[in-house]
Amino acid sequence: MRICIVAEGCYPYVVGGVSSWIHSMIKIFPEYQFVVLAIVANRSLRGKFVYDLPENVVEVHELYLEDADWRPKELKRAARLKLNEREYAALRSLLMNQNVDWDTLFSFFGEKEFSLNELLMGEDFFRAVQECYTVRYAGAVFSDFLWTMRSMYLPLFLTLGMRLPRADVYHCVATGYAGVLGSMAKRRFGCRLLISEHGIYTREREEELIRADWVSGIYKNIWIEQFKKMSKLAYDRADLVTSLYAHARELQIELGCPADKTSITPNGIDPARFDGLKRPEAMEPDMVHIGAVLRVTPIKDVKTMIRAFAYAKRDVPNLKLWIMGPTEEDEEYARECFDLVELMELPDVVFTGRVNVTEYLGGLDFTILTSISEGQPLSILEGFAARKPYIATNVGNCKGLIEGERDNYGPAGYVVPVMGVSEIARAILKLAEDEKTRKRMGQAGYQRAVKAYDESAVFGTYYNLYQKLTGSGEV
Repeated sequence: MRICIVAEGCYPYVVGGVSSWIHSMIKIFPEYQFVVLAIVANRSLRGKFVYDLPENVVEVHELYLEDADWRPKELKRAARLKLNEREYAALRSLLMNQNVDWDTLFSFFGEKEFSLNELLMGEDFFRAVQECYTVRYAGAVFSDFLWTMRSMYLPLFLTLGMRLPRADVYHCVATGYAGVLGSMAKRRFGCRLLISEHGIYTREREEELIRADWVSGIYKNIWIEQFKKMSKLAYDRADLVTSLYAHARELQIELGCPADKTSITPNGIDPARFDGLKRPEAMEPDMVHIGAVLRVTPIKDVKTMIRAFAYAKRDVPNLKLWIMGPTEEDEEYARECFDLVELMELPDVVFTGRVNVTEYLGGLDFTILTSISEGQPLSILEGFAARKPYIATNVGNCKGLIEGERDNYGPAGYVVPVMGVSEIARAILKLAEDEKTRKRMGQAGYQRAVKAYDESAVFGTYYNLYQKLTGSGEV
């Protein structure tokens, strides 16, 4: 079997929960050939993998969403691009978001040779934008509207123009641009399409856009609408759609996914990896050690964590915070975090960079995650497997993991509000000052992880899904 994994902004370039999951998926099925189709920002990332690819990865393809028009120069000098009536109607349906004719768009981009410059700067695109403006957004400045539409549709058009590798199953680890590629492949090759969302892509993009300062007014809504229609396409064309927990499934259905396509398949960990962990010599026995396993990026809200730690440290001076994970993904934000630590005079905050987390977990007293958005964090499950209680913000499935959904083991830590500096500080103090509570909560987390999130059962589910999709069972 040949499986194409389609991932945006993660594997194999970025360390994180989704990337780790993909890597484990590929390794656990050595009998399958995997093709990785990676969606990244631009060509500066070309081939810069942070994972050693397993032997059963037979091809890697890259799609750059911020790309120049790389079509041959002679095509750019060709006759002016002119859409026929059906093609123009399909383009108009896309811009107007009215019963989008995706099949015609797939054919147009897949079968015709043309420069995207020709399309975006051409008469037909201008006319379609003008129609959309007149009907829906006439109060805006037209020149701003036109250039926004060009910039917004460039990455989608680059996606539609991608030359796809053939596979038996396209397994998209998100909707969005990945879902568009999977939908194209299903139509082009007659393959099966599986969508596995770790976070709900549309909602994550919506949250980012609401907070963003690079886009304002009606343009926030236009961008949100763009992501919604791409996700709706993926849900419509998919054979099966999985999510990590019940509320995520509810959101998928709310966003247009047929309920009978959906199922819940949680994250999984190997508890044996965390047996017999020891305290590293660098971790002083007279300190209370807090661990944060994360990428140093805005969505993890490391600044709130640092501020809460600083407040807690005023009452418990022997606290030490270990921030474990890469800092190069957003170097500007990482620098702001370093500067904040320096400004607040916190020598007991250590940024380790990318490390083998199991070498540190044995020395930690508890763990923390202050993200603005999450799905079902693997870092929490790994902390549980090491018998470490967790403080986490109330996002994604963090509350379900910590407090339990299907068991009576009791809480495995504390759930705190997003950006709630004082509440996070109080939770830190509760765990720092009560070793008995730490051990009780750590044991509750361990029992929950072992009983409900063992990766052997999780990957067994995916094996069954692959078998169903390729005709070995019923979908």
